[in-house]
Amino acid sequence: MNEPVTPAIEARGLTKFFGRKPNEAVQRLRAGASRADVAALGTAAVVDAEFTVNQGEIFVVMGLSGSGKSTLIRMLNGLLEPTAGSVRVMGEEIAGISAKRLREVRRTHISMVFQHFALLPHRTVLDNAAYGLEIQGVPLAERTRRAEEILERVGLGGWGAKYPSQLSGGMKQRVGLARALAADTDILLMDEAFSALDPLIRREMQEQLVELQQELGKTIVFITHDLNEAMFLGDRIAVMRDGRIVQQGSAEEILTDPADDYVAQFVADVDRARVLTAANVMQAPRAVVPASAGPRAALRTMLEQETSVVFVVSGGRNLVGVAHDRDVLRLVQKGERTLQPAILADVSKVSPDEHLADLLESSVENQVPLAVTDERGRLLGVVPRVTLLAALGNVTTDTGEIVVAEPPSTIPVEIITATLDRAAADAGGVPVAAIPQPDDLGQGADAGASPGETGADAGARPAVPAAEEGSAS
Repeated sequence: MNEPVTPAIEARGLTKFFGRKPNEAVQRLRAGASRADVAALGTAAVVDAEFTVNQGEIFVVMGLSGSGKSTLIRMLNGLLEPTAGSVRVMGEEIAGISAKRLREVRRTHISMVFQHFALLPHRTVLDNAAYGLEIQGVPLAERTRRAEEILERVGLGGWGAKYPSQLSGGMKQRVGLARALAADTDILLMDEAFSALDPLIRREMQEQLVELQQELGKTIVFITHDLNEAMFLGDRIAVMRDGRIVQQGSAEEILTDPADDYVAQFVADVDRARVLTAANVMQAPRAVVPASAGPRAALRTMLEQETSVVFVVSGGRNLVGVAHDRDVLRLVQKGERTLQPAILADVSKVSPDEHLADLLESSVENQVPLAVTDERGRLLGVVPRVTLLAALGNVTTDTGEIVVAEPPSTIPVEIITATLDRAAADAGGVPVAAIPQPDDLGQGADAGASPGETGADAGARPAVPAAEEGSAS
């Protein structure tokens, strides 16, 4: 049996009060008093915060200025002593421990990246990056080697001999990140680390942080007031308001199911296209048949599901391709027993982790819903265009105003039904009624133009030959 993994950080009932009569203030806060209720006694910076940060994840604490997030992170490394509650780092309680032991915990487990870089101006970039190792007592040659390696990883290879005054803001922040990474601690605490950077450099640093975390497996607690930054970085997010954590969850959970009006207003302007993924919005495909199915089975499935396309899968639900109703109808009319001639293997496939912003171009170019497949090619779901647009517009697809559907049938139901009846009769000798025939199966909105297609577009589709039409009567 696997032993449970110790959380990187555990906070229980964590409270920080600045002012007189802190014990009285804590009792009133625990009884439900608000910040304003105890304002006469002082400031309730953090109130009864409870959360767990798992090893190897990015945990983002998000809130407006004054919400208590910076006070919270300073209690996680012992810079501030909690008024009440506990903090455990890698299983060890740090509230109330000796200063000597706290320093040891910091050296071993916790590094911090500050908002305004906090570099030593009289030291070179290399010496700044190696500073944590120097504090740990690592020999000069070893700390130089490790610092140079980390500087290379953060894009500062060759800059080790420069001084902070010779660097741009983004480069200074990279040095701060390199210093934290070189110390090789389990946990990185990052307090508004990118807020002083220009937007383009900020985005670049966010992407690099995610790449480094995936490569090195560090646990990161990231403080920010920028919601888009929180949504991009966080495996899980805690939203703070007036010292309290009002909601915790994944970016998708907070975006789609806000706990209250405050969170809902907070996330209203989020770039949903950069947060939600195909996995968040995909739905089960309406029409799926195995590759071994015959044309009649495929056509019957499309008839029942009222769609013009069927997804074809092999054993293990691996996606083989799609087949359209007109192509399958021809096979049925010809008496073919295999679906293979109608299968189109050129299907737009996306991974479940792709963001909606990356799906737009493919969705516009394809009438068929995007197929969501895993690394083994298995069909997980589909993303119809209307579902994608509804998700981007924060519109639910069950309002009755939007019908979430795959492309509707391009052939009149009577034609499909009669063709299937004729095929069944030919196979079993059962007489059928006469089959109604349209004037022109290949032209007109009633005869096959998908919604939004012009007559020219519909006419560009291969028409069912007249001889085949006649064979169905």
